[in-house]
Amino acid sequence: MNRTTYNTPLNSRYASPEMSYLFSEEKKFKTWRKLWVALAESEKELGLDITDEQINELKTNIDDINYEVAQAKEKEIRHDVMSHVYAYGLQCPAAKGIIHLGATSCYVGDNTDLIIMREALTIIKNKLINILDNLSKFALKYKSLPTLGFTHLQPAQLTTVGKRATLWMQDLVLDIENIDFVINNLKLRGAKGTTGTQASFMSLFNNDEELVVKLDSLIASKMGFDKTYDVTGQTYPRKVDSIVLNTLSEVAQSAYKFSNDLRILQNMKEMEEPFEKNQVGSSAMAYKRNPMRSERISALSRFVIVNSLNPAITAGTQWFERTLDDSANKRLSVSECFLALDGVLNLYINVTENMVVYEKVIRTHVDSELPFMATETILMEAVKRGGDRQELHEKIRVLSMEAAKRVKEEGLNNDLIERIINDNSFFMSREEILSIMDPVKFTGRASGQVDDFVNNVINPIIAKNKSSLGVNVSINV
Repeated sequence: MNRTTYNTPLNSRYASPEMSYLFSEEKKFKTWRKLWVALAESEKELGLDITDEQINELKTNIDDINYEVAQAKEKEIRHDVMSHVYAYGLQCPAAKGIIHLGATSCYVGDNTDLIIMREALTIIKNKLINILDNLSKFALKYKSLPTLGFTHLQPAQLTTVGKRATLWMQDLVLDIENIDFVINNLKLRGAKGTTGTQASFMSLFNNDEELVVKLDSLIASKMGFDKTYDVTGQTYPRKVDSIVLNTLSEVAQSAYKFSNDLRILQNMKEMEEPFEKNQVGSSAMAYKRNPMRSERISALSRFVIVNSLNPAITAGTQWFERTLDDSANKRLSVSECFLALDGVLNLYINVTENMVVYEKVIRTHVDSELPFMATETILMEAVKRGGDRQELHEKIRVLSMEAAKRVKEEGLNNDLIERIINDNSFFMSREEILSIMDPVKFTGRASGQVDDFVNNVINPIIAKNKSSLGVNVSINV
């Protein structure tokens, strides 16, 4: 590592090697050469005077990139594509004259970007499948464990720990559906020429529109795409970048929500992210167990969400057939959005593999609030036994206020149930009242919802994407 210049932490700290490689120079320039081979092969198949010897020469040198030559030439002519055309030509003297024939720079630049984004989206999807798998196992394990639900961050009706995990999964299911849609609808730019009119290819093929249209189709097929965009300017529609990064933003939003929930739960000591044996929580406070990975998920997710605005603005300011102010911004926003989200998902996988649940703490919190929640059931049962609803309602209101005062002002436990037991107006024995206090009775269909959701929604997704399972992630810090 060069320690005298800036190095992006997206590579050194957060993103995986496979995602970093997709946005490397090697991946880009090898893809350029594959596109030049696809162009030459297609032009030959459609009748241009290109030989097998020339194509074989191009194929032989796809991976053997003479970077130094290209870099020196770019300093001289200030054009990256033509510098690589020149460097490739030195290695392929027989094919030199037909490299990039009829194409504009966006033929390699834009098509490569589309190819890389599709591959990167596949990595993102694969990691989401692994997170779903982790969370589904967690949800089933804790499907019946009652816990306080929260609305407005105030204790509300009980739910279960497993049911809460289904909320995290539901967000990810929506994300996977959107990613599938984007991947399935991504097209190649193809060979459209300088302003998208295919004029140069019309010239090459003697104004035979059928052959020019077929050229587009052949190149797409060779590069693994079903279709090309029907019309373009010089570039593929820049709205595509906005669609892709919006999709990444949606995934980041899901991860952000999960990380915030876990951070709050760790504050409450109900759940924790994994904490390694030698991990240090604080340089000053040795006892601390900070939710560092969840905090990092939040930080990187925020970066992805904000960064998704860049291609939206670029798409809106793409004048006529093309302006170059998209280029520098695009180089940063697209790659860094993928790298940052990859870092988010690496952490998400890591955290969900070994989340810790403290059941006794959860039960203590439930017991502190359950008396208030049980009063409605107690009231209804007492009315069935001949009590006056209005009188009993007023008694519960008064007793609740007394118990709440004891908790809030005196710092003591909630004794509301004891107060009700000691009041003969409710026509119920201690045992009968205490039997109502089983937390499971207050969780509704939470457990059944977990089973239904995992069996009907999650398991089919995992089964369909079984080959995606087994992703191993490494957390650098």
